[in-house]
Amino acid sequence: MTRSLPYADMDKILSLSKRRGFVFQSSEIYGGLGSTWDYGPLGVELKRHVKEAWWRSVVLERDDMVGLDAAILMHPQAWVASGHVENFSDPMVECRDCNQRFRQDHLMDLVHRSLWWLSLRADLGPPFASSGRRHTSTSLECADTIEKWIAKAGKDLGPNLALVQDPHFIIPLVVSAVMELAEVDNPYTFDDYLTKIISAIGRGSIPCPGDHCGGNLTDPRRFNLMFRTFMGPVEDTASEVFLRPETAQGIFVNFSNVVTASRKKLPFGIAQVGKSFRNEITPGNFTFRTREFEQMEVEYFVKPGDDEKWLDQWVQDRLDWYVSYGIRRENLRLRRHASDELAHYAKDCYDIEYRFPWGWAELEGIADRTDYDLRQHAQTSGQDLTYFDDESQSRYYPYVVEPSGGLDRGVLAFWLDSYDEEPDGNTVRVVLRLHRKLAPVTVAVLPLSRNARLAPAAQEVHAQLRRHFTVQYDDAQSIGRRYRRQDEIGTPYCVTVDFDSLDDHRVTIRDRDTMHQIRIPIADLVGILRDKIDHGW
Repeated sequence: MTRSLPYADMDKILSLSKRRGFVFQSSEIYGGLGSTWDYGPLGVELKRHVKEAWWRSVVLERDDMVGLDAAILMHPQAWVASGHVENFSDPMVECRDCNQRFRQDHLMDLVHRSLWWLSLRADLGPPFASSGRRHTSTSLECADTIEKWIAKAGKDLGPNLALVQDPHFIIPLVVSAVMELAEVDNPYTFDDYLTKIISAIGRGSIPCPGDHCGGNLTDPRRFNLMFRTFMGPVEDTASEVFLRPETAQGIFVNFSNVVTASRKKLPFGIAQVGKSFRNEITPGNFTFRTREFEQMEVEYFVKPGDDEKWLDQWVQDRLDWYVSYGIRRENLRLRRHASDELAHYAKDCYDIEYRFPWGWAELEGIADRTDYDLRQHAQTSGQDLTYFDDESQSRYYPYVVEPSGGLDRGVLAFWLDSYDEEPDGNTVRVVLRLHRKLAPVTVAVLPLSRNARLAPAAQEVHAQLRRHFTVQYDDAQSIGRRYRRQDEIGTPYCVTVDFDSLDDHRVTIRDRDTMHQIRIPIADLVGILRDKIDHGW
């Protein structure tokens, strides 16, 4: 089916979210708490269905996987062994004027995206699109050119770009770079832009991006992202513990327990879904980056030497999973980490990135963690975490391939990618084309009207279906409006009970995507719906 939009913009999603009950601002009646969100009646079902689809794919449909649900609080030495106490930090800068704090790498990313966009804008003319000739534009003329472009084409072509949203922050940096580049005779490239900007940041000349601030930023310093708390009545270093920043370490410290209890042989994996906490300096973009979030992680243990093969396999499997549940392939890409950006434990890593409205961003990472974690925990705890191989009659530390996805990010990506608008007479029909097994409501039961004669039959159909599906009963307003309401929340099928149903014991099923309708016996309803949910219309 042809889709009218590449993806929804965030304003439409935010409006739909609160209006229909997907996600609410946490503690809203008290003014809210920054970057914390509560999943409403529909949001919690969508999230649950994504979680169940993931669990079915990586655990239930395989014979080499088991599950685990580890505690959020762990012995503090676990985080020393894993390297989180020493290495789990981000570079932070602070504005000397407004005292806001920012991640330095995020500021770089804002500038990076703006420069990349401008490097493609031949319509801006020199000195932005270099023709290899020396240009004599002044800095004021450069700034004026960008400002005019932002006011017109920029709002349509790049509405989510930092250059468009925060020109007071980006424009001075861009102008500084292009003015230096305009002095050279050779054509300049996007990399030349970046070199100049990196040099500017190194000199400490990047301004504060706060609202019309532009103050001076401090030198970057490392900021540990783990939340600290205290266990017991005394708040001292002896009782200090951390809220886990990832679910993986609970799997590693239980490796020997799981091997003994499950009798699994290599290769095998342990899967876990659970909450993690990171004291992000600059969270944002709705539910994409938050301080409290949920992860879906697998630690897949393999023989050393087999890790590269299994890394490739998991990368492909995980990419295929997102496509199989409805995300368009053109909105996904694989990005391999450069050697200088690999985590301290990783030999290799790929990110599955989604094209969010603000640009490409990580949806899931698949890393080759080697035997780093098991070795570290064995050395720190003094316990033997090796694996005994019956074939070779030897002990060794398995290597680990880790597919780690953000559940909240996954929900947001499925949600955004499913959003569609199509003309419907003089109006626009808003449709969430969610995969049938992910939709928060699978079937809606709609009596044709609130007539008292229809209610008992409609309620009976509702009772029959809710034993098998996630069902909503809706009898408010006209049937047309109710269809549109169900389309907007992504319900794949509507079952309408009308006056003929009282005599012929049949109901009408309407398909969300095609709007095609068929009339079937109530006795066959569950079986037919099951078949449609599994195979489509």
